[in-house]
Amino acid sequence: MDSVTQAVLGAGIQGALLGRFQGRRALLWGAALATVPDLDVLMRYPDPVSLMTYHRGFSHSLFVLTGLAALLAWLIRRYWPQAPYGGWRLFLTLWLVLVTHPLLDAFTVYGTQLFWPLAPVPESWAAVFIIDPVYTVPLLAASLYAVAAGMTARARGLLAAALVFSTAYLGFGLAGRVAAEHRVRDAMAAQGIEVTALRAVPMPFNTLVWRVLAKTPDDHYYEAVSGWFDRTPPEWLRLPLNPDAGANLAGSALHDRLRWFTGDWLRHDVIGDALVVTDLRMGVAGHYTFRFKMAERAPGGDWIAVVPSRWPSASGGWPELKLILARILDAQPPLPLRAWADQALR
Repeated sequence: MDSVTQAVLGAGIQGALLGRFQGRRALLWGAALATVPDLDVLMRYPDPVSLMTYHRGFSHSLFVLTGLAALLAWLIRRYWPQAPYGGWRLFLTLWLVLVTHPLLDAFTVYGTQLFWPLAPVPESWAAVFIIDPVYTVPLLAASLYAVAAGMTARARGLLAAALVFSTAYLGFGLAGRVAAEHRVRDAMAAQGIEVTALRAVPMPFNTLVWRVLAKTPDDHYYEAVSGWFDRTPPEWLRLPLNPDAGANLAGSALHDRLRWFTGDWLRHDVIGDALVVTDLRMGVAGHYTFRFKMAERAPGGDWIAVVPSRWPSASGGWPELKLILARILDAQPPLPLRAWADQALR
């Protein structure tokens, strides 16, 4: 999630649990501590694929952050033994502020390595978009009230209520994802379409209309759209995955790492003399967030792997967002998936 959301989540947790003792400082310390896992962005990597796949790594590990919470609690109790709260309450607060950061990240589609140094596919629960005002605004409003009014019982209660609401909202997002996946799977089964892998991700800034990706055995995939209030079947578009092009990257460690990180939700395109790899999970059709040039064609026609570089993607804006927001309540006319997808090859 975005840094503002992470900060107000940390502020809300520490304010609710320690605000009675620490006053307004609890909000500041909770907000600051909650941003610690994202300090890995200060590290430098030689290419954008490494940057993408090593972010949310060791600094987002539940093991590492549990150890950090224990160390911080021990240091605070050692140097401030007069603090009017117990060690276990302090540890629980610090632990929750730290571990809720990667857990919240895992509720987005990006991919979070919760169990580093173990190496399962990064957790990507795709329940909320990376920026979601419905999640953030109640926490922000409660935190601002606590800053203005002080850490009164009412302020702490509002922080606790905002935390309960935000947690319930994540559950609503998970329910929306499951509903969208079932709806698209059932609609495709009714059309005789065999699906080998399927996942839904929320479209920008909401959890009411969902983008659903479905792979088929013939090396294609479908871009589908399903909403909570739909009265008509989901719209979809069939597109190629182009694994033959991807075979030119056999033996590339970075390509293998990208496949692992994304759960192999990749498409490969030959654009001019460039071999472009697209992470299908993030963005919408034709407006993909992560695209990389990973090989180029030599004069003899062979493909040569290169240091990856970002490949430009069509930039979506207010016109596309207006269509998505309108799509929440009315599926007619459907989103222009074909027109959007065609932009990916330009």
